Amino acid sequence: MKEIRTVDAAGHVLCHDMTQIIPGSYKGPRFRKGHVVTEEDIPVLLSMGKESLYVWEKTEGMLHEDEAAAILRDLAMGPHMTAGEPSEGKINLKAECDGLLKVNSAALRVINSTPQMMIATRFGDTKVRAGDLLAGTRIIPLIIEKEKMDDLVRRTHEMTGGAPVLELKPFVHKKVGIVTTGSEVYHGRIEDRFTPALIRKLEEYDTELVGHEMTDDRADMTTGAILSLLDAGAQVVLCTGGMSVDPDDRTPLAIRNTGARIVTYGAPVLPGAMFLISYLPGKEDAQGPDRVICGLPGCVMYAKRTIFDLLLPRIMADDPVSADQISALGEGGLCLGCDTCTYPNCGFGKGRL
Repeated sequence: MKEIRTVDAAGHVLCHDMTQIIPGSYKGPRFRKGHVVTEEDIPVLLSMGKESLYVWEKTEGMLHEDEAAAILRDLAMGPHMTAGEPSEGKINLKAECDGLLKVNSAALRVINSTPQMMIATRFGDTKVRAGDLLAGTRIIPLIIEKEKMDDLVRRTHEMTGGAPVLELKPFVHKKVGIVTTGSEVYHGRIEDRFTPALIRKLEEYDTELVGHEMTDDRADMTTGAILSLLDAGAQVVLCTGGMSVDPDDRTPLAIRNTGARIVTYGAPVLPGAMFLISYLPGKEDAQGPDRVICGLPGCVMYAKRTIFDLLLPRIMADDPVSADQISALGEGGLCLGCDTCTYPNCGFGKGRL
């Protein structure tokens, strides 16, 4: 620190908070530590009785907290994001579009295990909307050695190959087909309540329903319905019912008989243990990601939130799901069924590391 006259302080950085008192009106910090003094600030500081100030004396090889926060911003920020201006040494990142937030957890740990560095983010693999806050970056002290920041950048890039720590995958338009299975619905003995529940969830995304088939408890009939919807252009096919272990529940077999690659039949999530997700390559003349075929357990029809809510954002962002990722959902995979559901602002599906 060094002491200078307030009238000469423009462009210098304050080393501590400056409190302003306006009798009967206000008492609090008028200028924060790290604030860069402007010409307009000088009359205000003088009115506060500050004839002199303690400011940071910049030296070679040292960075101000705003400069360091910008370096962390550049490490974290990917496409489809915007960054705010530095404020008290912090820079916030926000979403430019609706999409799926991905976080390179290993790289984030490297940064946050480095003394004096920090990036705080939302959980990865979660749905965000345009304008949502994604992350904040800053260093802990007011100033830091440039050498430390350069070393952090080098180590982080070694892990990520130069890719940003955060990625926002925009949701894409999806053509969806629904297959309702079960003799009780097929023969009109009960009303189909599953399809309306699915449509309500799909309305949260940019989707187009290309067809709805109803089938009896026959694997061949359900396989034919799935293939028919795929031929009609469906990129996602959702099969409802027939997912339990009862002998006449044959939806998993019907999906397998389409030639799809089963990622998992069963998941460590409640509600949703009998969930199935599979992938089928596109037609030879088609471009783009694999088509998705899901078998949905009955809980998706009546439970507030299930495994389908955890994985639907990934399906809508063309983010492939692996068996290991499904297994990792076990920690945090128990929905507590709260009377007032606050999902996604709760721990459901967010315990994975």
